[in-house]
Amino acid sequence: MTCKDFLKELTDYLDGAIDTRTRAELEEHLLWCHNCHVICDTTQKTIQIYRDAQPYELPESLRTRLQKAILSKCKCVKLPKPKPKRKRARAK
Repeated sequence: MTCKDFLKELTDYLDGAIDTRTRAELEEHLLWCHNCHVICDTTQKTIQIYRDAQPYELPESLRTRLQKAILSKCKCVKLPKPKPKRKRARAK
């Protein structure tokens, strides 16, 4: 199993929604791959921390400033202009 394969299966692995064979392959990969072990461990801890967290209401003044900042950034982004279509030469 490659790291890319592991990352594709990570969500199902953490949710416990994976077959026994794939789970065994993922756990074997975690035994020798430090990077995937760190990603998996960090993701599990993040889920545990935020699982029961309540949404935090932003103060109205902060919400307004944040919305204005986001909108101003969106207006500054210039989208590329579509390329003009070339006229095809007519066959004679």
